[in-house]
Amino acid sequence: MQAQIGIHALGLAIPRRYVDMEALARARGVEPAKYTQGLGAREMAVAEPGEDTVALAALAARRALAASGIDRERLGLLIVGTETGVDHSKPVASFVHGLLGLPQAMRVYDTQHACYGGTAGVMAAVEWIASGAADGRVALVICADIARYGLRTPGEPTQGAGAVALVIANDPALLAIDVGVSGAASSHVHDFWRPLGRREAQVDGHYSVQCYLDAVSTAYRGWRRRAIDRGLIAATGGLASERLARLCYHVPFCRMARKAHVQVRRCDLEDAGAPWEAEVEDAAALVAHGVQVEPSLGLCARIGNIYTGSLYLGLAGLLDAQAGSLVGQRIGLFSYGSGCTSEFFSGVVAPDAAAQIAAANIAEILAARERITIPEYERIMVLPPTAPLVPWPSNASDAGDFRFVGVSNHQRQYAGR
Repeated sequence: MQAQIGIHALGLAIPRRYVDMEALARARGVEPAKYTQGLGAREMAVAEPGEDTVALAALAARRALAASGIDRERLGLLIVGTETGVDHSKPVASFVHGLLGLPQAMRVYDTQHACYGGTAGVMAAVEWIASGAADGRVALVICADIARYGLRTPGEPTQGAGAVALVIANDPALLAIDVGVSGAASSHVHDFWRPLGRREAQVDGHYSVQCYLDAVSTAYRGWRRRAIDRGLIAATGGLASERLARLCYHVPFCRMARKAHVQVRRCDLEDAGAPWEAEVEDAAALVAHGVQVEPSLGLCARIGNIYTGSLYLGLAGLLDAQAGSLVGQRIGLFSYGSGCTSEFFSGVVAPDAAAQIAAANIAEILAARERITIPEYERIMVLPPTAPLVPWPSNASDAGDFRFVGVSNHQRQYAGR
């Protein structure tokens, strides 16, 4: 019997400050429900210049390793999935490797494909272990990004920042991934991009939503065919998607998960030759969304879009809320990266998931944040990326923070405490 491989532990890092979305809506002259209900957003993380991709990635990684209980000398692979790197040549992973003092005898690199970059790293790590090349070692995959669209732009309420680090290993304590059972979809589109030298992304919003829905259709169908062939789900007896206890989707905004879930159910019905009655099926999808999808959206609603980490932020929120009741059950996961590529895969919640996710201290991390005013948020947003370091708050209790502190001899410098 093949050993199980998957996510053994995770760590979360988010900026220490956030804005309330109702306050942002009022400041922009928008009805708050447009943000809180239309987008599904409650709060939005605000990153200061010192809280860059490297600093967030390193902190998330330190927390994941601490939660895992695994000796660092067992690490053989470090991958950072990001679309907001800090150098055109030197990867974020290299900075993290140095800041954490990780072993020298390991592979270290970044993966990039918009919001899919983290999943590219997860799949590479899982397949590295499955191939036998790991030789008993484990991998550390970090999804870290800062989503920026700019003040008073249509994308402003879908910003955010954060990092999720995942320890990938045999006999995982959180989620055993169904190795080799996935569906992928890719196409060359310009739905979202960020030209070199720009901090803010460019996005064709309505087109990007359609690209996402087209991708989830193809990727889900590919996963479903393989899952049936492997006997993971039955070929008959109802909608295949309903055999998944929960689903986590990539969420640039939380309401996108509802659109995605409607599309997945539509694929099931159309492929079964059943008629699509929009009014009836939209109502059924809403009920299914409440049970299968909504439990994964709590963290995303309070942090915002974190690009590569969005899917795994949803997974962390789901397990933090329901791991104890999901043991042994299969969940679906969909990752989308604009440009575009995507993948639908699945995994089974491990017996020790509740205890392991508790080690991530998610509630404590959220509680330690500071809510800021809209003028303070606007001041931070216009600071240059090399602005002077903001001192650590004197009452902060986490001694594991990292900060970008400036550039010396064209080299980025970081401090930790």
